[in-house]
Amino acid sequence: MSLPKPKRILLKLSGEVLMGNQQYGIDPEFVADLAQEVKAAKDTGLEICLVIGGGNIFRGISAAAKGLDRTTGDYMGMLATVMNALAMQNALENLGVETRVQSAIPMASVCEPYIRRRAERHLEKGRVVIFAAGTGNPFFTTDTGAALRAAEMGCDALYKGTSVDGVYSSDPKKDPSAERFETISYDAVLSKNLKVMDASAVALCRENGIPIVVFSIRERGNLARVLSGNGVQTIVQEEA
Repeated sequence: MSLPKPKRILLKLSGEVLMGNQQYGIDPEFVADLAQEVKAAKDTGLEICLVIGGGNIFRGISAAAKGLDRTTGDYMGMLATVMNALAMQNALENLGVETRVQSAIPMASVCEPYIRRRAERHLEKGRVVIFAAGTGNPFFTTDTGAALRAAEMGCDALYKGTSVDGVYSSDPKKDPSAERFETISYDAVLSKNLKVMDASAVALCRENGIPIVVFSIRERGNLARVLSGNGVQTIVQEEA
């Protein structure tokens, strides 16, 4: 099953994807490969915005579990997403793709503040827009930030690139018998507590009718295949 050809999408990448085969941090070669994937998708005429997590650099929840104040940890995690956004911007611009980073936490010396109308204008001009710093508030994940920006930008779908090739009934790395879904409803994801995105992000997509497409970004060329309807993916949407 595939979705109608989208005009504008939001691509959500986990920060861990930027690590490549490293234990932490940013692998410039792998980021360059990801940028090639984004460029190839953009060259088909798509308007693309990006949200990248910060888990490869810092996780606020993990730090809070070790005694750091949760609010402080979350703000540190937001700053990590800005670092990832700048790395991706650099990789895209090395390929000749005009890119703008907009941060929910204003930092004028580094990037633009998030302004919805300006972001829409960038997209209309063919630029890739990378939204950083989540929602700008603690206690909200970058998944929720991605769902929020997808709704604000009027995206046709939210594509979540992960390390697995779809949504499973349980963790396929731990349970070999885990079932992979071709398509599943928002309500089923929430009721089964499946680890697609956090519940508030899934609910926000449901309320705005934004399908969530989960696929593996680690397979070279997979983004293009998924966008064309040929790749392995799971689509989360309303039941027919």
